[in-house]
Amino acid sequence: MELIMGLACKALAFSWPAKGAAPSPVLQSVDAVFPPGSVSLVTGETGAGKSTLLNLLAGLLRPTAGEVWADGEPVSRWPASHRTRWRQQVGIVFQHLALMSDLSVAENLLLPLIPRDMTWERMQNVIDRQLVEVELSELATMPARTLSGGQRQRLALARAMVGNPRFILADEPTAFQDDRQAVRIADQLSSAARQGAVVVVCSHDPRLKNADGIDQWLHLEATSLTRPSTGQATA
Repeated sequence: MELIMGLACKALAFSWPAKGAAPSPVLQSVDAVFPPGSVSLVTGETGAGKSTLLNLLAGLLRPTAGEVWADGEPVSRWPASHRTRWRQQVGIVFQHLALMSDLSVAENLLLPLIPRDMTWERMQNVIDRQLVEVELSELATMPARTLSGGQRQRLALARAMVGNPRFILADEPTAFQDDRQAVRIADQLSSAARQGAVVVVCSHDPRLKNADGIDQWLHLEATSLTRPSTGQATA
């Protein structure tokens, strides 16, 4: 495969195993490139496979067939230990958030910074800045379990972005947000892309299709990824 910067899928396929039956395909022959410096929006109905695609891009699942490449490296071929180290460059907003509920808001942001070569003062400054971005500064010492759904989602976004990752993968990042916060989140993702990050957002939120800063719009349906022909949010 030629050297492609960013994330790329080549003939990507994934099926969940099924006892006593043929595997059920979720993705088939997916070819896509998610360039650095851009926000790619992947839409699709619930159950279409958007979360599965993000998990494959993040190296959390291994494809049934085909490959995922990151900056020219075949990450989907690597053993689990190599993929785990590579994920230090990846910020993920999980659909179900996966926060540490008994830790404070600030402590949830501290966790992804611990493996990095940063001073304590630097980590505190980075955390404080991210909390301002997601409007959670006043709740820094509160346990994550005490937050509302929208606040928890913004905390998950802050955790994904706090380490200034090369790759940002966001699953339904605006699902619990009002219109103002949805625009703020879209702006934050666009800002990260302008600084060179690869940003992939999977969502069925119609507000994102018309948001500023969406460079590429792809649609997942019937196991295939296509470009909508409406002209909205296309690269």
